[in-house]
Amino acid sequence: QVLLVESGGGLVQAGGSRRLSCTVSGSFFSIGDMGWYRQAPGKQRELVAVTTSGGSTNYADSVKGRVTISRDNAKNTVYLQMNSLKPEDTAVYYCYARVRVGLRPYSDSWGQGTQVTVSS
Repeated sequence: QVLLVESGGGLVQAGGSRRLSCTVSGSFFSIGDMGWYRQAPGKQRELVAVTTSGGSTNYADSVKGRVTISRDNAKNTVYLQMNSLKPEDTAVYYCYARVRVGLRPYSDSWGQGTQVTVSS
């Protein structure tokens, strides 16, 4: 079983920074893409950033220049450094990872979500 545990959410003032972490644990063969989605109240879940196992990254236009995604493959951990936060960044942030268990195809695993609230 694969488990994703996020941390780092909380309350931050507009203009501030926050760093989210997500660690994958359990029994698995390898991890592919890792990334972050977010869901604000009344809105659909949207991609924030993704990084491949090779280190390539992709960002939503709304966060480009303010957010950096990185990963530590040795620790099975992905990070999301968020700077210059805005009230519209308020959301539950979900970590995901494409994980291969044994010889099975890669499948998506999700964390439980961590709340980030940006006050104006």
